[in-house]
Amino acid sequence: MNVLQLISQIFKPATELIDNLHTSKEEKLEQKAVLLQLQTDFLVEGLQYESERLKQKAEIIKAEATSDSWLARNWRPLSMVTFLVMLVAYWFGLVDPTDRITEELLGKIFTLFQIGMGGYIVGRSAEKFSGSIVNVLKKKEEES
Repeated sequence: MNVLQLISQIFKPATELIDNLHTSKEEKLEQKAVLLQLQTDFLVEGLQYESERLKQKAEIIKAEATSDSWLARNWRPLSMVTFLVMLVAYWFGLVDPTDRITEELLGKIFTLFQIGMGGYIVGRSAEKFSGSIVNVLKKKEEES
């Protein structure tokens, strides 16, 4: 679960509690507005945190990619290719399913492959648009 989902889940019970209060509609709306502002502030902080975390990950990958060591530059891509070859070999029946590859091991290999691909694809995409989201939320906060 990422930080943004966690923040949303934290505020959901409070919003439901406000809905169940026996007060006027105006008072409920005022309380919801206060809660929404607080949630927005937390979301801005969460986005800034996620943005910084992605930048740090990108710096690590960049340092590995520009390293003088061949192994440091290529260990991630080689790992992904290895996992992909293992999965393709299993799915096309090139490996006997009873020969040392259990369903549990296959699931772990697939999970590692998903994490690795997600790190490249999702990480790069999130890195590109997270800064603009933070700027939009800051501008919106300044306007109100």
